[in-house]
Amino acid sequence: MAAGLAIGFSAVRPTLGVKILNYQKSKWVFSPLAFSSSSSSSSTSRKLILYSKPGCCLCDGLKEKLNAAFSLSSPPSLHDVQLQVRDITSNPDWEKAYQYEIPVLARVRPDGTEEVLPRLSPRLGVEAIHKKIAAALTE
Repeated sequence: MAAGLAIGFSAVRPTLGVKILNYQKSKWVFSPLAFSSSSSSSSTSRKLILYSKPGCCLCDGLKEKLNAAFSLSSPPSLHDVQLQVRDITSNPDWEKAYQYEIPVLARVRPDGTEEVLPRLSPRLGVEAIHKKIAAALTE
């Protein structure tokens, strides 16, 4: 298990290397192959995809900062955001597209298409990441 998953994460190894992270009352839950949420607002929840690979320290760092940003109570709230983590080594198309760019963060539009977000600097603090994610999700 990757070192970044040790802090408040539980993992289920889904097929095809796709993992889903759902924020549920201050903990993350991995679920295989589908966006899911225990909240009643799942139809209006916002979705992000993080293209990553095992052993990537930048990816692990961004996962930790996203976890902290989603937990912040400052407005606007990101508590309904669902984060799907995709291992690029499990899909040749993802690996070809993102092998030199990871971590890559994309938002899922209401029509189901993905939009790659501008790269977040590893030096950004949690509050700055919170603001950038909130702004990207309201566009």
